[in-house]
Amino acid sequence: MASLGVNIDHIANVREARKTFEPDPVTMALLAELGGADGITVHLREDRRHIQDRDLNLLKETVHTRLNLEMAATEEMVSKAIYIKPDMVTLVPERREEITTEGGLDVIKYKQKLKDIIQELSDKEIPVSLFIDPLQEQLESSAEIKADWIELHTGKYATTKNLARVEELSILKECTTKAKSYGLRVNAGHGLTYQNVEQIAAIEGMEELNIGHTIISRALAVGLSQAVREMKELIINPRKHI
Repeated sequence: MASLGVNIDHIANVREARKTFEPDPVTMALLAELGGADGITVHLREDRRHIQDRDLNLLKETVHTRLNLEMAATEEMVSKAIYIKPDMVTLVPERREEITTEGGLDVIKYKQKLKDIIQELSDKEIPVSLFIDPLQEQLESSAEIKADWIELHTGKYATTKNLARVEELSILKECTTKAKSYGLRVNAGHGLTYQNVEQIAAIEGMEELNIGHTIISRALAVGLSQAVREMKELIINPRKHI
């Protein structure tokens, strides 16, 4: 059964739109946990467009479940992670002009750099996940450089329909099975919603889904705790699909 990591970046987006003190993502993280979140995920971007250093410091002290820090593979962020010591680091690609993370890491291209970072963080007992596209060669490279986890990018699955979505689901299932055979633990995320999450949650071997935007959007209508409960219920008890 997959667990749920709730990404609270979009709460900070609302705050930073006015450069004020609310809504506070630290307070909202507690509400997410009360709703059943198994972990809290934040992306500390180099441009600090949403989550701030202050948020990360406080979340480390207040999160009761586990704290997953998404970050770029840079010296600054590695130093930050070693100082904060989150429960997990997820390395993601980052471009300043993007609205949100687009596509997975190219582990093949940056193999040595990523290997060095994984070793540095592992020496500090910080597990590392790599956010990658569901491609065989990326899986193999992730295993070769001794990542603890991978997080499969579900963007194509989320944006396709009908037979194309069935095909993308099949790819994600196959990649999960292969990744497990390589000794990798498997998470997934990006673009998952209340309408498309269940089939991903039902993939055998899938450990955690990191979901943010759709939960925060739902929370505007029903409140954050209820929004998390609804998503958690879909993950624990996915409905049968043909």
